[in-house]
Amino acid sequence: MISETQFQDELSIIIANAIREDVGEGDHSSLACIPEDALGKAKLLVKDEGVIAGVEFAKMVLNYVDPLLETETFIHDGQKVKNGDVVFYVSGSSQSILKAERLLLNAMQRMSAIATKTKFFVDLLDGTTTKLLDTRKTTPGIRALEKWAVRIGGGVNHRFALYDMIMLKDNHIDFAGGITQAISKTQSYLEDIHKDLKIIVEARDLGEVEEILKSDGVYRILLDNFSFEDTKKAVALIGDKCLTESSGNINEETIRQYAECGVDFISSGAITHSIYNMDLSLKAV
Repeated sequence: MISETQFQDELSIIIANAIREDVGEGDHSSLACIPEDALGKAKLLVKDEGVIAGVEFAKMVLNYVDPLLETETFIHDGQKVKNGDVVFYVSGSSQSILKAERLLLNAMQRMSAIATKTKFFVDLLDGTTTKLLDTRKTTPGIRALEKWAVRIGGGVNHRFALYDMIMLKDNHIDFAGGITQAISKTQSYLEDIHKDLKIIVEARDLGEVEEILKSDGVYRILLDNFSFEDTKKAVALIGDKCLTESSGNINEETIRQYAECGVDFISSGAITHSIYNMDLSLKAV
């Protein structure tokens, strides 16, 4: 995974680009009718229910827009919320509050939806040793926010991008000429560039699992679209030689059964790409 410094850099890029996109040369609506020295106060109001996420990011946005803005927080990231809850108050320049409003809300609404869905899936795994992973199926440009929301909801981040872990999927394997060739070429490549990256290899059936196990140095085997029966067989075959991950056909009806097959991880793209934003608003008080 990427370092905390890299992660913070990603957040800074997201904020700067989003403010550039939204504010541009200036918030003319506010500039037109609100005095520059006007002071105001607003509350972050919940009009939905679920798990709140993005509170700390909102503070980063507010600080970027105007370091003099002050917040008073009542509900923190990861806590459950319901209709009518007030998450925080922000006070200071009225123009600054309005400048930050849309980015703050867009981020918190999406992050809260992801955290809520992640928590729902994580709860379905309660009592098992299986951990829920996210994927790279994220919104372009705001991956750091969405993966942060997964962690807030109790999930675990998969690789952040293409550069921090090796993942040999079906197309890599087919283009490389087969599983053994793909693994061998990858290990040689990592030696040549002096990098120590974990290697995950996708298996499409039990025969491919057996072939992967003939090579040393594989960190995790991804069991893609396996049935419950074949997942159990694969877990038994793999034993403690490497970690296991189930992917494909993962939903609220199947996730528990896959976990009970004994896999270490279950990955789901749905927790980031198939969600409905939480209803939040920023209201003047």
